[in-house]
Amino acid sequence: MRAPGSRRDGSAGRAAGLGLAVAAALLAACGSGASTPSAASGSTGSTGSTTTTTAAAGGSAPPAATTPGLPPVANATDLHKEPLPAPGAAPAPTSLMTSDLVVGTGAAATASATVQIQYVGANYADGKVFDASWTRGQPASFPLSGVIPGFAQGIVGMKIGGRREVLIPPNLGYGSSGSPPAVGPNETLVFVIDLLAIQ
Repeated sequence: MRAPGSRRDGSAGRAAGLGLAVAAALLAACGSGASTPSAASGSTGSTGSTTTTTAAAGGSAPPAATTPGLPPVANATDLHKEPLPAPGAAPAPTSLMTSDLVVGTGAAATASATVQIQYVGANYADGKVFDASWTRGQPASFPLSGVIPGFAQGIVGMKIGGRREVLIPPNLGYGSSGSPPAVGPNETLVFVIDLLAIQ
């Protein structure tokens, strides 16, 4: 994802040109009217439900998603390799879904935390990666209180050292506006997130 107003020329090097895309765009989306529900409320948007699965400690989950609705992920449990989500199956789920591909052993993220993560963001429908910290070669850091609701809710409770797949429906992401050109209107998104540190 990109900061609003930034340009892209459509060349093959699109992923590398996104800059600090997730941090900027997620924060920008929050500032443009999206609100982050408090962790205490347990809110997950209009659907009112969240699906969560957890792998066995130590990353023994298979390299495919074990939750119906979540796309399989290549390199799912190898924290030294960039995870690659596959396209999802239609129809797209309408509620926030998470699956711990690798369970961390450190402290758990709270809604008020500032986190350092490695991530890949892809469109659910076609699996096309629109942003990845792996491409830039460095993790991103930002406060969970300042991002789109689904992203924050998807990370809350995750432990340092873990890898989690998070599916974000449009009502908890960018909604009918999208975040052009990387994210279209009413797109369901998939992030695979490695939690490196809590600051």
